[in-house]
Amino acid sequence: MKAYKGMLLTCDAAVKQLILSLDERNRFIIMDLDDTHLLISPDRIDWLRAELDVELEKNTYTLEA
Repeated sequence: MKAYKGMLLTCDAAVKQLILSLDERNRFIIMDLDDTHLLISPDRIDWLRAELDVELEKNTYTLEA
């Protein structure tokens, strides 16, 4: 039996795909648990939040006047 130190992240499938693509550049996922859960490195959570904000902002429709 192995023990891992990490943070449990719950997300929908679309956000999980974004996170998996970010993980290809900077390895921070410890374990892919199922369709909506990931175990990630706790020291990368702030970086991940910032990167997700940037990626999700790219996909946000804005009304330009």
